[in-house]
Amino acid sequence: MKSIKTTGQFLIEDNLDQVIPIAKQMYFEGKVFAYPTDTIYGFGADPFSEEAVSRISRIKSREGSKNYILLIGDIQSLMNYVEISREAHLDFLLSIWPNPISVVLKLNVKTRKKIGSDTAGFRIPDNIFCRMLLKSIKMPLISTSVNRSNKEPLNEPELILREFEGEIDALFYTRKKIFQTASTLIDLTGEEPVLLREGKIKFSDIMNRMKF
Repeated sequence: MKSIKTTGQFLIEDNLDQVIPIAKQMYFEGKVFAYPTDTIYGFGADPFSEEAVSRISRIKSREGSKNYILLIGDIQSLMNYVEISREAHLDFLLSIWPNPISVVLKLNVKTRKKIGSDTAGFRIPDNIFCRMLLKSIKMPLISTSVNRSNKEPLNEPELILREFEGEIDALFYTRKKIFQTASTLIDLTGEEPVLLREGKIKFSDIMNRMKF
């Protein structure tokens, strides 16, 4: 991988304990980085930093009004940001996570004011780097595909650097193969789950786990 000056490069496998503090510091400094998830590579940042969110939107050439999926470390942390009134909904989330399944939920009043939206998609990822970082920051982390608007997601470290060198602060990368399949996306703001996008896990398999 070629050496560059403006975007840091950090291999996860050999240095996991060392790269987590670096990613944590970048998060709280409002910086933007690319990283592998349990689906595809994502742009990451603090969702409550207006500057970081705007920067990701500029990098992706995407409308700022569109929401990004948020990764969260556990259900207990999730409850600080959302309103879940039905026990069946909570049981559903407990049954599907951690997994590449993102779920749109109603935000509580405090979070709505912070991000200017009534809902947001959340996921507890099945990925060791993500889980360790989320445990460390104890807050949600933006996860949005590494691509320009209307372009295919990039999942090779070399291609990510070639396209976004100098535009992102760091790339945390893995030697493992990343498959180009996004998470399954489900709307749980109503009485029953509604499929918005089929991804790595089939909606029918998910629904077989729970009865509404």
